[in-house]
Amino acid sequence: MDAENRKSVNIYTDGACSGNPGPGGWAAILEFGPHQKEISGFMAGTTNNRMELFAAISGLGALKEPCNVKLYSDSAYLVNAFNEHWIDGWKKRGWKKSDGEPVENQDLWFILTAQTRKHHVEFFKVKGHADHPQNNRCDELARAAIEEYRRLNPPLTENAAQME
Repeated sequence: MDAENRKSVNIYTDGACSGNPGPGGWAAILEFGPHQKEISGFMAGTTNNRMELFAAISGLGALKEPCNVKLYSDSAYLVNAFNEHWIDGWKKRGWKKSDGEPVENQDLWFILTAQTRKHHVEFFKVKGHADHPQNNRCDELARAAIEEYRRLNPPLTENAAQME
């Protein structure tokens, strides 16, 4: 489908981590016309950057057909990788940074770049923890996901740890 006939969708994303690494949460809000959908989830033993990437992957992955997407994130890591063409350099260097070290989170970058080939995606940086309602809501959802992880995975008591 050509770009001018695609639906236009706004996606707002955020990731959070309690400890780095530690339990993490991600969230995305998808807006299409008057419709809005919120999605979120958690992971154990992850990092904030991985949660930022996973939020974008999940938002794009929720789309049922190729779309024109404006993706808003407070993650400079995510937005700059596309807007400053870091990814192009990483690919040319065999997924190595300019200092020769391997790019972190390659697994997620591979998925995300594949999704950007399916959709026409523009990335926009928003100021985190400011007066951006959708970014604030994504932050709430991501933090709530971490709390849900903790509820489902309480720390072992000393007695339970000794029994293992």
